[in-house]
Amino acid sequence: MGGLKDELLKAIWHAFTALDLDRSGKVSKSQLKVLSHNLCTVLKVPHDPVALEEHFRDDDEGPVSNQGYMPYLNKFILEKVQDNFDKIEFNRMCWTLCVKKNLTKSPLLITEDDAFKVWVIFNFLSEDKYPLIIVPEEIEYLLKKLTEAMGGGWQQEQFEHYKINFDDNKDGLSAWELIELIGNGQFSKGMDRQTVSMAINEVFNELILDVLKQGYMMKKGHKRKNWTERWFVLKPNIISYYVSEDLKDKKGDILLDENCCVESLPDKDGKKCLFLIKCFDKTFEISASDKKKKQEWIQAIHSTIHLLKLGSPPPHKEARQRRKELRRKLLAEQEELERQMKELQAANENKQQELESVRKKLEEAASRAADEEKKRLQTQVELQTRFSTELEREKLGCEDEVRCSRLLEEESSKRAELEKWHLAQQQAIQTTEAEKQELEQQRVMKEQALQEAMAQLEQLELERKQALEQYEGVKKKLEMATHMTKSWKDKVAHHEGLIRLIEPGSKNPHLITNWGPAAFTQAELEEREKSWKEKKTTE
Repeated sequence: MGGLKDELLKAIWHAFTALDLDRSGKVSKSQLKVLSHNLCTVLKVPHDPVALEEHFRDDDEGPVSNQGYMPYLNKFILEKVQDNFDKIEFNRMCWTLCVKKNLTKSPLLITEDDAFKVWVIFNFLSEDKYPLIIVPEEIEYLLKKLTEAMGGGWQQEQFEHYKINFDDNKDGLSAWELIELIGNGQFSKGMDRQTVSMAINEVFNELILDVLKQGYMMKKGHKRKNWTERWFVLKPNIISYYVSEDLKDKKGDILLDENCCVESLPDKDGKKCLFLIKCFDKTFEISASDKKKKQEWIQAIHSTIHLLKLGSPPPHKEARQRRKELRRKLLAEQEELERQMKELQAANENKQQELESVRKKLEEAASRAADEEKKRLQTQVELQTRFSTELEREKLGCEDEVRCSRLLEEESSKRAELEKWHLAQQQAIQTTEAEKQELEQQRVMKEQALQEAMAQLEQLELERKQALEQYEGVKKKLEMATHMTKSWKDKVAHHEGLIRLIEPGSKNPHLITNWGPAAFTQAELEEREKSWKEKKTTE
């Protein structure tokens, strides 16, 4: 139920924003009352006008914000929705409210009905956040599907050039930008309007209506036992059959579950290419137009029953979920790498600051050592000068031997004092040198730690690149898986060299052979006869 609610909210969001004329995030309550009534009608939810008036009773004239409307929308509408409403009618109602305000006025190669289908497909493929956008990966997926349906070749280089010119400030396209991209024919050059419209309708049937296969076949009646041509439509849990492909006159349904099975039958009663669908209370005998279509239908029905047994969603919904999970995983890995790189950069900056601090300390220590050495030399020169002066003075003024002896003793004492000063200066220099060496060792250790941090940063960058390469590889594998599960047209193209659309059976008389109605046309018979004659001539 959560998935259904999310899908409904996307269409309702378009309608709400269209009513928000001044883009203030608020809509008048009278408009929201009308919107609520219309939603209850198309969603087949009982309308409760009393609850609506109670919710808006405080200020019936003023505007109400999106947040203010959400509690009422959730409680009285979305929580009561059952999967029994017409989804196309619901989307049409929301589309009608927003198309006039948002659809481009420029001429497009597609009709408004085609634009509506592209809008619904956008809601299916868009991200689960608001405002709604479709990311480049999903745009590429959709354009590939349309190109396949038109029978053209995908131009990867053209799309890569388109992505290069994509606005860096935008994460994706809005619904109206996507409609304009498809409608301007940039990726459908050489195709006429009818071909583009048929391609949009085919992709719409597959992605939105869950149509897995459709086409004309003969069905045997249960009461009258007569054979009647019907248009069959296979969906994940039901096969519906109609009078014709316009789907206006529905004749019945074949409900599928995990207990159903499909079996091939031998030709009988003049009918060929028979197979049987066994259900709980009924069996259905069906005749395909040829063996290829018989095998395609048996395989498609068998795959559908297998998915029901596993409880798995249809292939296109499962593929969409895988793509979203892959994007979320890659985004989480990129955020983790960015976080680690920021941490390393912060650690690097801290180590740089520490190194700068050590360098300043070394410079200060060297400056102090130089000042001490300068002072020591200056003191030594002053002492020597003073001592020499006094010695000369004493020598000149010395009159007797005793005085000379005293002067010599004083000279020895002063010389001893000078040596003591010199020794003290030497010890101070040695201490300063030891401090300088210790600071130098600290600086070397810090530089080594910085180099290790830089190596770790480079390793993380390499791991990030490897993660991106792994993502590209997974992406290519997904693309290969997508090509491996191409539609029945590609399978026919691989085995037979032709692509044949599922079309109403020819109303002209069939070619009759000795074994009954032929499984090939007159043109094919003439081609084979020409081939036999050439082989016979060669022999």
